[in-house]
Amino acid sequence: MRKLKIILEMIKFEHTVFALPFAVMSAFIAAEGLPSLAKFGWILVAMVGARSCAMAFNRLVDAEFDSMNPRTATRAIPAGLITKSAVWVFTIVSAGLLVLAAWRLNPLAFALSPVALAVVMGYSYTKRFTAFSHFWLGFSLSISPVGAWIAIQGSFALPPIILCFVVLLWTAGFDIIYACQDVNFDRKHGLRSIPAKLGIRWALWLSAALHVLAVLLLLYIPFLVELGTFYYVGVGIVVLIFIYEHAIVKPTDLSRVNLAFFTLNGMISLVLMVLSIADILL
Repeated sequence: MRKLKIILEMIKFEHTVFALPFAVMSAFIAAEGLPSLAKFGWILVAMVGARSCAMAFNRLVDAEFDSMNPRTATRAIPAGLITKSAVWVFTIVSAGLLVLAAWRLNPLAFALSPVALAVVMGYSYTKRFTAFSHFWLGFSLSISPVGAWIAIQGSFALPPIILCFVVLLWTAGFDIIYACQDVNFDRKHGLRSIPAKLGIRWALWLSAALHVLAVLLLLYIPFLVELGTFYYVGVGIVVLIFIYEHAIVKPTDLSRVNLAFFTLNGMISLVLMVLSIADILL
């Protein structure tokens, strides 16, 4: 239990809240109401398994770089708080949870589960060869609403694909902000990111542009599915949070990056989920 607690802290388990609300939102839209309890439960298991596997694998792959970066040197593996073998066991079990959940949902979800694992685990290598790693991370999170839709409907459709692009743009935007902290380290060690390539000022402008595009796609979704007042209120709140997020992070002041990255983006997904569900049910 002590090792499990260390691992859950290492992977920031509580930040599963980032992508999970979009999967839940997609499930409610696909069901046009309340999904069955069994399917909803297995969607949650799949999401937790996928995210936990991806984060634990990332800590394994990046352990050497984490040990050299003052910002990450206190993480569990470089600090010697947990062994790599223990994290490998957790990673494999988490991957198994995703596959099991997909198997219990439907044949298409089960068939696509290895693809999902390849996507979320593949992200860990991207900074070694492309500055567009932020978009791969965005894609890793963005498959969650598509997966939830498939879990309910057993097929693809346009609404979850649009929601997929919303999550991709939103995630890439806030990950660019987060990467601004490591510009000097990334350049020194040959790691690639948009802030390291373009500089912090232009990276922050690009992040803002991606979030504008995400909002425009959110406004398009009600043309595809029946959503109304509560949903639009949620989008309005998301816009206000985006404005605040970009106001508090400046090229000359990155002291509030963690507030922008963790707290505000967690609020964005939760607010949109709650008000979307309220719209669907009420």
